Amino acid sequence: MTRGTGERLDDVIRACGVIGEYVSDDALPEHLVYDAVRMRLVEIGEAVRMLPGELTRTEPSIPWGKVSLLAERLTRRYFDTTPTVVFGTARTDVPHLCAAARRLRVAHVDDGTI
Repeated sequence: MTRGTGERLDDVIRACGVIGEYVSDDALPEHLVYDAVRMRLVEIGEAVRMLPGELTRTEPSIPWGKVSLLAERLTRRYFDTTPTVVFGTARTDVPHLCAAARRLRVAHVDDGTI
């Protein structure tokens, strides 16, 4: 099944929102949040990897290449990914990524240009 650009951006936005919920819920055990956030970051990396370059270039403040490598890093180099890095990414970088994905969704996908 092929997913369109709008669907991939929706996937990124949804995963970012869920990550925000996970890291803000103090009732959840940290080790479960760590695992859940890592999985959502894998989803984000895979979705971003398939976004067209002409689209992502319109949001140059996001390091799209690094974001697209998330899935590979978290699955193939899982052993050197620390909770500090994962939680830092979740709390600092994910909100910026989500905002950019929302802007892309509205500006380019909803108007039919991509």
